[in-house]
Amino acid sequence: MFDTRLKTLALAVLIALPLPALARDWALGGYDPVAYVTQNRAVAGRADVVTTWRGREYHFASEEHRALFEANPRAYTPGFDGLCVVALTEGRSEPGDPQQFLTIGQRVYFAGSASRKQTLASHPRELLMKAKAMWIKIKP
Repeated sequence: MFDTRLKTLALAVLIALPLPALARDWALGGYDPVAYVTQNRAVAGRADVVTTWRGREYHFASEEHRALFEANPRAYTPGFDGLCVVALTEGRSEPGDPQQFLTIGQRVYFAGSASRKQTLASHPRELLMKAKAMWIKIKP
């Protein structure tokens, strides 16, 4: 009986997860890149509102957001291709967590965790300069 309840609970959790949590192959984990800039929050993109840029699929919460992105994708994509800024300063290329982001200047940057986001927030300019130096070495 306990095993059945556990399986039911696990299934319920999977069903309740937002779409981006299950869409690891989508750019930004399926989050809408425009929402970071216009709403300052991570918003799940829809499977049916998508565009491809630089070989990656970006998903959007609305047609309006897709149109904004298509007009100027560089304005909405995160710095360092969405890698964790703090990891870059440590010489590592690690994906950032799309839910752990900061807007610095006019650009969105990802951190790999809440604690790394706090680190980035405490010394943004210094860390961005270090990350940029590493990014120049590893950038595709």
